[in-house]
Parts: sequence; structure tokens; C-alpha cells
Amino acid sequence: MKIVKCLIVDDEPPAIRLLEKYVSKVPFLELIGTTTSSLEALATIEEGNVDLVFMDIQMPDLTGLQLSKIVKGKTNIIFTTAYPQFALQSYEVNAIDYLLKPFEFERFYEAVLKVKNSSESEVKAIQKEIDDYIFVKTDGKNNFEKVYVKDICYIEGLKNYVAIHLIDKQIITNNTLKSIEDFLPASEFLKTHKSFLVALRHIAKTDSISVYINGNSIPIGDTYKKELFEIIQQRKL
Repeated sequence: MKIVKCLIVDDEPPAIRLLEKYVSKVPFLELIGTTTSSLEALATIEEGNVDLVFMDIQMPDLTGLQLSKIVKGKTNIIFTTAYPQFALQSYEVNAIDYLLKPFEFERFYEAVLKVKNSSESEVKAIQKEIDDYIFVKTDGKNNFEKVYVKDICYIEGLKNYVAIHLIDKQIITNNTLKSIEDFLPASEFLKTHKSFLVALRHIAKTDSISVYINGNSIPIGDTYKKELFEIIQQRKL
């Protein structure tokens, strides 16, 4: 189950508290923060770690509509407002839904379910487009080596280079960990540390600080621990 990381943006504390309560009831939602400032919300969204924003429209500095135009395409938006007259404008920024205050949990859940279903559909579409192999640039002009995705155990970032650890060998390529991560299926690979991307299928065991693959110990950073063990919990006996 993909976790949807969400942000609440509203200048009314009671409205924030209600949304916090609703978010806590939905297993696939993770609240990463709340704010009464549209400028603070903009900074958070620009960091790129927000999947969904619950956005009030009448906000100081920037209205919800103005903010949503600035961040259009960078996150999903669900408007939460007491003003029905802005509903048409919400479609101009491709908002997922428009919740008119006061709204019940049932209506809230209906809206967030659209985000979950859309996200899962995108993941499936991306996975269908990815072949079972990639070509990796090695030393020399036009030198490439075919790598089967299923053989990748983990990938290690080494400053300006990346080490791709396969079942039987290692390949060094002049690339970045982020660029390779974006290319591989998210359902099969997960970061355990800022410098390591691991293949879930090749994890032999874990403890509180490491995962073990092919006899190698790979660190688990505090930032990545929660997501890793949530995935493991989903597959445990």
C-alpha cells in the first residue's frame, strides 16, 4: 500500500484539528505537517516531499488558489473551504476535489480515495513501461553494459559515481543515485539511507540499524526507517 504524505494548510486552528482527526483515521495517509501560512506551505511543497495538500482558499499572503497555481503539477490538491463560488476555479488547477465546509468524514474519505487510486494507477502504468533490463554507461565512449533489473541487489552512491551491486559482480558508473532511483520501479526498490537504494526482493534479513543482502550490511537511516518497516510489516507472517 502506497503511503500518501499530506500537508494541511488552513488559517483556522479548529479546521486544522478536524482534518488532523480525519487523516489519523485513514491508514494510507501520513500527516507530515500543518501550517496557517501559505508562504510556509509553499516552501514545504517546493521541497518535493508532499503528495497531497488539504488547502483552504481564503488565506493571508497567498490565497489557496494562487498558491495552487504556483505549485501546479508538484502535488495533489484538495480544497477545503466554506466558499462554494470558487469551485469552478479549482478545476483550472486540476484539483482532485473540492470539500465544502462543514464536511463529514465520509465525504473526506471519498476525496482522498481518489488520490490513492490515481497514485496506484500511475505506479502500474510506469511499471508496465519499464523493461526488465537497463543499459549502464561504463568507462569509454559508447561503452554500455546490459543490467537485468532482477539481478540488482543494491545501489550505492559514491559522490560522483554509483556502484551497482549485482548478484555476482559490481558495476561502477558515472551517474547519481537519484537518477537511477527515478528510473527503477518504486515498488521494488527503496532507499534505506541517503547513499543506498536496495532491492526489496534481495533483502535476506534486517535488524534495527541494517538490512543484509548477499552477506553485506547496509545501513538504515532514521529518515528511511519508518517506510522500510511499514513495507516489511505488510508482508510479514
